[in-house]
Amino acid sequence: MHPSIQALIRTALDEDLGTGDVTSLYFIPEEARSKARIVAKEPGVLSGIEVAGQVFRDVDKGISLRCDMRDGAAFKIGDVILEIEGSTRGILSAERTALNFLQRLSGVATTTRRYVDAVKPHTVKLLDTRKTTPGWRLLEKAAVKDGGGTNHRMGLHDQVMVKDNHLMACPRLEDLQAAIDRVRADRPGIKVQLEVDTLEQLADFLTLRGVDMVLLDNMSTDQLSQAVQINAGRLFLEASGGITLDTINAVAATGVDAISVGALTHSSKAVDLSLQVL
Repeated sequence: MHPSIQALIRTALDEDLGTGDVTSLYFIPEEARSKARIVAKEPGVLSGIEVAGQVFRDVDKGISLRCDMRDGAAFKIGDVILEIEGSTRGILSAERTALNFLQRLSGVATTTRRYVDAVKPHTVKLLDTRKTTPGWRLLEKAAVKDGGGTNHRMGLHDQVMVKDNHLMACPRLEDLQAAIDRVRADRPGIKVQLEVDTLEQLADFLTLRGVDMVLLDNMSTDQLSQAVQINAGRLFLEASGGITLDTINAVAATGVDAISVGALTHSSKAVDLSLQVL
């Protein structure tokens, strides 16, 4: 498990437990042991099972876990997601934090699966964005993959994306070309993407060397279809901006290579899961 995820678990437990679970301390005998299970109260797609399990183990190393489902698996109402056995105090102290991770991440995976299903039969890639919960990016992007999506850049460090605000400071084509050439010289393996919001801008950018991808921002489906024709297979085309479940299939039908949707991570509803002590 990545150190940043381990740290996030510790932070979440510190936030919830503080100086200790006073309810369990006074109402649950120290020697009490229980079996429990996490059950689905609505259908969804699983993500975060390892993180949830780590929460229980961090609270009490004596807790044992059993899970017959893997991240990415679809579940229905009543399905048992995780079986837990051990100290009753430990189970109850870990309950909310484990559920918070599991419900949130399964929500992202479930939303992603809906979008993936919505683009069929087109083979377009569904991409996430950097619109993630601070500190949760690795987990939320993993949840997107569990739902069948594809990860875009992880951060500002692993791909060049020249957006409208960058272009305001570097508007001339010759300056853009010089900057791209410097990137290629210093970081030969990195991908370079430019954002466009007009077809004229796309035509200009197709004259540049060293560009891998173009982001077509907030274009209509007619504009996207024209962009695909203008590009003629030269660069990887990504559509983005205000795309919903109702509109994504029409966007996919234009022939773009990928569609990015910020809502996968910034607007996903948590899946309803419940821990039941048996």
